Amino acid sequence: MPGDHDHEHAGLTRQELSADPIDQFRKWFSEAGEVSDMPEAMTLATVDESGAPDARMVLMKGVDPDGFRFFTNYGGVKASQLETTPKAALVFHWPELDRQVRIRGAVEVLDPEESDRYFATRGRLSQVGAWASPQSQPLRDDRVFLDELSSAAEKRFQDQEVIPRPEHWGGYLLTPEKIEFWQGRDGRLHDRFLYWRETVGDNGALWQVTRLAP
Repeated sequence: MPGDHDHEHAGLTRQELSADPIDQFRKWFSEAGEVSDMPEAMTLATVDESGAPDARMVLMKGVDPDGFRFFTNYGGVKASQLETTPKAALVFHWPELDRQVRIRGAVEVLDPEESDRYFATRGRLSQVGAWASPQSQPLRDDRVFLDELSSAAEKRFQDQEVIPRPEHWGGYLLTPEKIEFWQGRDGRLHDRFLYWRETVGDNGALWQVTRLAP
């Protein structure tokens, strides 16, 4: 996290928080979009078959009451890890606002129809790339083989206005179980609030929230 520099932004109080963490996230995400070039960038952390952690940057491509969406090649390492252990963590960091959001939850594959809809919005070069790249597979030191795969994919679809989504590419939904909001403060006495789901009587699972020590 940030070091001992001065934090110019206001703190965070319990009264300011939304009752629903998704609403709170959307508020922060909107504010991050005003100052960050890529507010949707997030760290996706998974575990491999031995239980060792693994992480990489990906892009959030949607958030709603159901959870957080991202897309990838189903033949890649993260997809293999999610198949073995369908749980993950996300981290958003917006240094311009001294803010961080941490999310943990279960992950499931999106319906093919939803992946189709998103794939149709991607640029043509990105669509071709989804067909061309054998994600995470070893390649020779140069790019010749990868460029050959890309050229072959371009040729394959050169007469098609619409490129279909490859079956090996699609989306995931992370359904949050815990969401933490972190606001930087001076002296490293940061504001942290944790939401978690708790079963309350006949009302099902409701969001609870508590302040955490920094």
